[in-house]
Amino acid sequence: MTDTPVRLLNLLSLLQTPREWPGSELADRLGVSSRTIRRDIERLRDLGYPVQATMGAEGGYRLAAGAALPPLVLDDEEAVAIAVGLRAGAGHAVEGIEEASVRALAKLEQVLPSRLRHRVSALQAATVPLTSGDGATVDPRTLTVMASSATGHERLRFTYRTGDGTETKRLVEPHRLISTGRRWYLVAYDIDRDDWRTFRVDRVSEPFATGARFAPRELPVADAAEFLKRSMARLQPTYRLVATFRAPVEFVAARLPNWLGVPAADGDDACRLDVTSSDALEWVAFRLAMVDCEFTVEEPRELVELLEGLGARISRAAAAR
Repeated sequence: MTDTPVRLLNLLSLLQTPREWPGSELADRLGVSSRTIRRDIERLRDLGYPVQATMGAEGGYRLAAGAALPPLVLDDEEAVAIAVGLRAGAGHAVEGIEEASVRALAKLEQVLPSRLRHRVSALQAATVPLTSGDGATVDPRTLTVMASSATGHERLRFTYRTGDGTETKRLVEPHRLISTGRRWYLVAYDIDRDDWRTFRVDRVSEPFATGARFAPRELPVADAAEFLKRSMARLQPTYRLVATFRAPVEFVAARLPNWLGVPAADGDDACRLDVTSSDALEWVAFRLAMVDCEFTVEEPRELVELLEGLGARISRAAAAR
């Protein structure tokens, strides 16, 4: 094998498997001498790959973890598997890795050959996800287009559907994608409206990057997450939620979602939740019932009525057996 770049890539692909390779075996695999293998190992080290060597009659090489992540070499099957996994992670909003999944997916799909893009799309089309049923599904390709445009500072066009079903054409300068765990949002500067806006990504269709570059603008608040919080607070009515649980605070806190709030201890065997919320009361009622302990809701009154109705329906269902 005389093509040095191709040989280096093949050598790197072998070293990225979790095992130690004797120098003679690498030489046989690549059809070169052991001396050439030693030179190629030094080339990889110069490129930043932490290749470790062990002493012995044969000697061996393995790729160790380094301070930084060097470029990876993937075969076709590995690339397809990673792309499908990242699409699933992006579409289901796994807490803590959502935005990273989208960024990685955007980078990977940009360099995938067309034959592999077709395989990824076919696998995705044949997969039926189990969703929450609220209808707020997001096409991962929409996320990757938005992520690429935001990273590359490229203006984005799309069709946007408002809550009442009205569709408008938008031209924006995308700033950040944000996942709230149940939905994705885009924070962007709307060119036609000359102001910052937030967009629910599940209401976006036909997004495409225009190719027109822009200089990033400064948000009017500290960061995109804070901007989204303020935007949602303006759009949604808020209420005070007060509930007392007859269980230790550690027990209740472990069963309440972070978005609902953090309870405070009220003695050894009780705790109290007193927060301002704008979440749907039906969803709050369900999450409170899932805590699996006795509790009392003081306010809002609308939530108390929802819980009364929910309890009556459950009692009727149990009595009908």
